[in-house]
Amino acid sequence: MLDRLFVLLQYLLPRHLLTALVWRIARIRTPAVKDALIRGFIRVFDVDLEEVRGEVPGGFATFNDFFVRELRDGAREIEGNADVVVSPVDGTVSAAGTIDGTTIFQAKGVGYSLADLLATDLDQVEHYVDGRFATIYLAPYNYHRVHAALAGELVAARYVPGDLFSVNAATVQRLDGLFRRNERLVMHFRTADGPAALVLVGALNVGSISTPWSGEIRPRKAGVVDVLDTSAHPARVEKGDLLGWFNMGSTVILLLPRDGCDWDDDLEPGETLRMGEEIGTRPGARSQGSQ
Repeated sequence: MLDRLFVLLQYLLPRHLLTALVWRIARIRTPAVKDALIRGFIRVFDVDLEEVRGEVPGGFATFNDFFVRELRDGAREIEGNADVVVSPVDGTVSAAGTIDGTTIFQAKGVGYSLADLLATDLDQVEHYVDGRFATIYLAPYNYHRVHAALAGELVAARYVPGDLFSVNAATVQRLDGLFRRNERLVMHFRTADGPAALVLVGALNVGSISTPWSGEIRPRKAGVVDVLDTSAHPARVEKGDLLGWFNMGSTVILLLPRDGCDWDDDLEPGETLRMGEEIGTRPGARSQGSQ
């Protein structure tokens, strides 16, 4: 009952206004205020400071700088096997498996279409029919930078304006088509085994999404899809390369073609992931294993 009320309440909230307010608070530079925000956040969410690069809280100019913190060298190991797909983020598996034709599973009895998720990139839908997907939720305490799940070439990136509903478990289970409703950044890649897509989904209180080549992208409720200029970023990305970061928490969705990957058996809802660890095996490994 409480979960249902939480979802209904979101319809009444000024979601973009609240998110803009959080954006401003997260960028307060007054030392006493930002240090109190950082310390309070660490206490509430039990953040692991051993892996953080920089002095806490003094080494961070704002709360947002701490939220999108970098990790110290060696804090994450990237699985180097070329035939392995790795988790692009720290987070918890919300759903993973096979796309049913063009329908992606969101929660029991709830799904959404590839076409709606990819928005204007309708020519890409056919690549992922009966393909593979993994949806990973980033909780507030998680490391919030997004990395490449496999090596390839970044060929396009689109910002899709949209709503800002929460992406927590209660909303995922009850709000039809949540991920195609919310704002998102869609990245398309060309890999040795075919296309791949990574979708960064915005959410309530996610002040913005940033990438190394575009800078900060502020939420926009409506308007046309923006084609991002990726020329400032090398087209070639290696597994584990930085692709972007959430200014506050959200969700990523990884899409692969039908024969693009076999997910590991333990990639199930509730599974906790660390960026860089194996989550699936690509076709090259399967063919080698059968020889």
